[in-house]
Amino acid sequence: MKKITFLLAGLLAFTAARAQEPAAKTFWDDPVNNPATPIYVTAALVFIVFLLVLTVSIMMLRAFHMLIEQTERAKAQSMGVAYTPRPSWWSTLTQKLNDSVPVEREQDIDMGHSFDGIRELDNHLPPWWKWLFYGTIGWSAVYLVVFHLSSSLPLSQEEYQNEVAVAELEKQKLLASQPESVIDVDKLEYTADAGIIGKGQKVFQDNCVSCHRKDGGGNTIGPNLTDAYWLHGNGIKNVYTTVNGGFVEKGMPAWGKALSPSEVRDVTFFVLSLQGTNPPDAKAPQGELAKPEASPKTDSLKVSASL
Repeated sequence: MKKITFLLAGLLAFTAARAQEPAAKTFWDDPVNNPATPIYVTAALVFIVFLLVLTVSIMMLRAFHMLIEQTERAKAQSMGVAYTPRPSWWSTLTQKLNDSVPVEREQDIDMGHSFDGIRELDNHLPPWWKWLFYGTIGWSAVYLVVFHLSSSLPLSQEEYQNEVAVAELEKQKLLASQPESVIDVDKLEYTADAGIIGKGQKVFQDNCVSCHRKDGGGNTIGPNLTDAYWLHGNGIKNVYTTVNGGFVEKGMPAWGKALSPSEVRDVTFFVLSLQGTNPPDAKAPQGELAKPEASPKTDSLKVSASL
């Protein structure tokens, strides 16, 4: 046992020392050359020996009980009495836990009622069941005092509201730590910037496809965004204003309340990039025909950041 104790202590010390070293190859990367391999092998052998000793001990104990049973059986035969085997430790334990009456003593608790050969016995409730029941009564008293009378701990609804308040505070801290771009609509100019259009496509798919379809072709709710007809004016400034402020009376939400200015700008770029794509089964034109804007300029949009 001393050797095993020293071996386990060495294993723990080695593990702690390895934890403080820089990241290196794990055991599974190179199990043959890993320095911990001898310790793992030794630990595995110790565990196998422990299982073998446990198995042999159980088998010897069973053999010992068999010898005792044979001795008692032979003694009962020599005395001319019926042999009654000893109850196992498991049956003795369950009998004590359940406070059950052995079958040979059932006449002591027979209540004298019988129906179709079924007798009514006055069995007691198991002690473990009664103590669990008493525990629920005690817990209900503690719960009443802690949660309702003293208000030491919050109820489920109060706990939920507290967590929502904490989450809102964390959100405000996160937003405060991240400066938000301010879009100057008067200086906003459209360019075929693949990065901005790609981000705008993601925003569009997350928020706009239910009314305008994934390809922008429109449906019974929203208009077609791929033709040259516009309900609220064409051009990047008009489209940005429409997305940002919305037209609630016509079913267009004010996405500026849910999206950041940069996200509104990105989705505006994506909407303008849909011009002339002509998806199949697109919705009929709505609004006024608008002339296309001048060819895009090469410089990127101008965004000022406010901290």
